[in-house]
Amino acid sequence: MVDVAKLGSQLIEKGQEGIDGFIFDIQSIPGEIEVLKVSIEGREELPIFLSNASTEILCISYLFKENEILESANDNMHSAMITMNIPMPLSSFGKIRDQYVIFGALSTTSTLDDIVHEIITLSDNTLEAIKTMREYLK
Repeated sequence: MVDVAKLGSQLIEKGQEGIDGFIFDIQSIPGEIEVLKVSIEGREELPIFLSNASTEILCISYLFKENEILESANDNMHSAMITMNIPMPLSSFGKIRDQYVIFGALSTTSTLDDIVHEIITLSDNTLEAIKTMREYLK
């Protein structure tokens, strides 16, 4: 089991070093499940939410809501997402209630460097997904 609070401290330290030019801001979100909100400098509007799901570390970025999709584009957008899923490293599309997300999962035994790599990759993939899906949105 990953100690999310300790991981948050480690990410703050690592993020202040400017990993590959990225600087992290970490906020703990209290609740039944510990969640870290990881914002990357220059990409604050698209944070990564990191939580420990007992068997894995889950990293999620929220993309857009159902009501933001053009009605006529829904099927085409879903097809584009499925096509994009395979070539997009370390990330997949999903949906939580009415919100589309992009996510990645890691083993609870992942190293700090693996987690940092996932966060940066997921952030990059989030930007790419929004750019690609823009034509399907209102």
